[in-house]
Amino acid sequence: MPLELRHLRYLLAVAEHGSFTRAAEELHISQPTLSQQIKQLERTVGVQLLDRTGRSVRPTDAGATFVPYARRALQDLAAAERAVLDVADLSRGSLRLATTPTFTAYLLGPLAAELHARHPGITLDVKEMTQGQLESALLDDSLDLGIAFSGAHLPGIGATDLFTETLGLVVGPDHPHAGRTEPLPVSELPACPLALLSGHFATRAHVDAYFRRHRVAPRIAVEADSISALTEIVRRTGLATVLPDALTRDRTPLHPVPLTPALPARTVVLLRRESAYESAVVRAFTSIARQWTHP
Repeated sequence: MPLELRHLRYLLAVAEHGSFTRAAEELHISQPTLSQQIKQLERTVGVQLLDRTGRSVRPTDAGATFVPYARRALQDLAAAERAVLDVADLSRGSLRLATTPTFTAYLLGPLAAELHARHPGITLDVKEMTQGQLESALLDDSLDLGIAFSGAHLPGIGATDLFTETLGLVVGPDHPHAGRTEPLPVSELPACPLALLSGHFATRAHVDAYFRRHRVAPRIAVEADSISALTEIVRRTGLATVLPDALTRDRTPLHPVPLTPALPARTVVLLRRESAYESAVVRAFTSIARQWTHP
């Protein structure tokens, strides 16, 4: 019996969930049908792929060897399908893009607007996620491109530099430091309660490293999971935050306050899976991103 693609999808679902029941629910087939299909696959390859004797279903040694190849085969097939449907004149197509949170607030809008103005037939699917999630999604072929920061990337991830992002202290209109032009010494930050992104974001790690480097421990009054929440909190309270300088250019209620020493700058990069097919849409968006950040 020939090996069929559905067999690979079924095997990956069971391996991921560790359960025939949950895998069958996800695949919208009955559990007996799923079990029968896995047995057909095992007869085809001539070896047992799943250990069904424990409380959860786990790949056997042979199964653990087989699973990565099955996953790669399905990814390659999906890439091949997208390549066949790729339209070089960009009259249609789609782009799966993810960004880390700060870029949603000031970079995504202009890039999406430019893509739509040049190629209105392109569908843009945008997600916001942490950098670790973003790189994993690229490797899983769940994304085409990601916008994040330079650094130590996962194996198989390629990066193209876009621009340098600078961060600074930001306050609302009623804050005592609103309108201040003289740099604020970092040693005075403990007297300035902060609202910051929560700890699983790259920006927060960057800010915390700055605090440790200068041996200060500001009071963190609020932690939030979105830039929009931070800007609203800062606008309406006496709290300060740390945000990219670009966010204060068009948001008049927010006031940048220079710090001394300044926070280190970061390199913003466009990420992709190195082995991924580069569609016309990916090439077009990459060109737009580089032109926008290097006018």
